[in-house]
Amino acid sequence: MLHTTDKKQPPVICLMGPTASGKTALAMDLHDALPCDIVSVDSALIYCDMDIGTAKPTAQELAKYPHRLINMRDAAQSYSAADFCYDALAEIANIRANNRIPLLVGGTMMYFKSLLEGISPLPQANVDIRKRIEAQAKQITWQGMHNELAQVDSEAAQRIHPNDPQRITRALEVFRITGKTLSQLTQIKGDKLEGDVLQFAITPKERSTLHERIAIRYQQMMTQGFEQEVIKLKARGDLHEDLPSIRCVGYRQMWQYLNGEFDRDEMVFRGVCATRQLAKRQLTWLRNWPNLHWLNSEDDANLAKVLALVGKC
Repeated sequence: MLHTTDKKQPPVICLMGPTASGKTALAMDLHDALPCDIVSVDSALIYCDMDIGTAKPTAQELAKYPHRLINMRDAAQSYSAADFCYDALAEIANIRANNRIPLLVGGTMMYFKSLLEGISPLPQANVDIRKRIEAQAKQITWQGMHNELAQVDSEAAQRIHPNDPQRITRALEVFRITGKTLSQLTQIKGDKLEGDVLQFAITPKERSTLHERIAIRYQQMMTQGFEQEVIKLKARGDLHEDLPSIRCVGYRQMWQYLNGEFDRDEMVFRGVCATRQLAKRQLTWLRNWPNLHWLNSEDDANLAKVLALVGKC
């Protein structure tokens, strides 16, 4: 077993996996077994008032198993991988300073990659500049904004589709804040996670099992009041489909259903399909991930396997 009184700083445990694979349940078991603090690595859990559709741990679970880096942003706000790295490194340093183990849990693979490899020192979002870009886009269209981007950063313009307002906005925002292009700044790597890191991926052995788990969880969300949750978000009047929060899987399909674009059965079908596509993308990331220990979601020995490896650190 790990001795947290050792002078060597505690390792970081990374617990990854596709959606609905059982990450949260295993994280809670690890919290019971180790002197660890949980840090969420999930681009959807950062949003307040988006609980059911993100499968956020319940208030009762959070009381017993506190998660850092959740409920950090309003649904109208943005949060980048660079923001995550800055916040996560601070939380990890704080946890280690208390001689405890940081347990990073989630499925946002870009967040994990940025943390492990370092991310470019890009500026944080600037609300005023974004508003000016959006106002300009209303006058000249997003194709016009893409043309402007091509003039200042042709490399980024080649990567970004003209129908991707979020990424066009970010690229122009970076240039207007720094005077340097996004392509230039992404060549520079900033701070990254240091020290011992143990990386685990949990997923069912069969993809059909994962698909079944996703469908069951989606139906549970519907029973728990997912539709009412999105109705409340929609009633605010300041949210729209192009925001990162509403683009989260499930939320976009529910939003479109509430707009009358299709019926309820179609919404559920599309939501489940979108979630399965997300899981496929997550697994694609993981198959090429180095230094990874794989766990089977249905294996009762997962906790013991993780503890055995932690004990060797």
